[in-house]
Amino acid sequence: MEEKKNVIKEILEWGYCIIIAVVLALLVRHFIGTPTLVQQQSMQTTFMPGDRLILSRWTKTRKGEYKRGDIITFEAPTVSVVSLADVNFENPVATYSKEPKNIWSKFIYYVLEINKTSYIKRIIGLEGDHIEIKNGKVFRNDEELEEEYLDENVFTDLGSYGVYSDIIVPEGYVFVMGDNREHSTDSRCFGCIPVSKIEGKVWIRFWPFTKFGKVN
Repeated sequence: MEEKKNVIKEILEWGYCIIIAVVLALLVRHFIGTPTLVQQQSMQTTFMPGDRLILSRWTKTRKGEYKRGDIITFEAPTVSVVSLADVNFENPVATYSKEPKNIWSKFIYYVLEINKTSYIKRIIGLEGDHIEIKNGKVFRNDEELEEEYLDENVFTDLGSYGVYSDIIVPEGYVFVMGDNREHSTDSRCFGCIPVSKIEGKVWIRFWPFTKFGKVN
């Protein structure tokens, strides 16, 4: 009987250790940092599909400020391409209509991030910035951007679906675009992203190992 009690005690202790380890892992993943895999081509050639990155959650956790040029991931808008009939130039913001209804579904969606689609893009404009796209170039506050991170001869236009080419970024939002402008669904198509929907800022690329290092 004593031996059986010891076995049960040992099993419970191992169970507690496992639960604590899982909780700690989730806390680190949600509040500090987490690995992610690039699956889209919208950030080529800065990042290629298959690149593995570590996202920093720290700016979000401490409610810090994001900077122009930061590469971020964020929850994909419900409507990825706004039709011209539905566009609102006075409030050029992305539509988010998917909202989990209870605590468990919120935990699955926002913490475990199951069935959640995310985009990776670069912040071009912060709240209050005047963003204008013309003649294949991007202008911020009436000054043409020097985008060294773009491939040579990249042409920035509205593509087949873009509608936002001359806007003021609303308070609490950011304007984002992919570096592979011809193959990126971004704020030109769906509007500005709420800062609250930003998941993390790209911190380190750890694969391929030949490109290992901090991302500036």
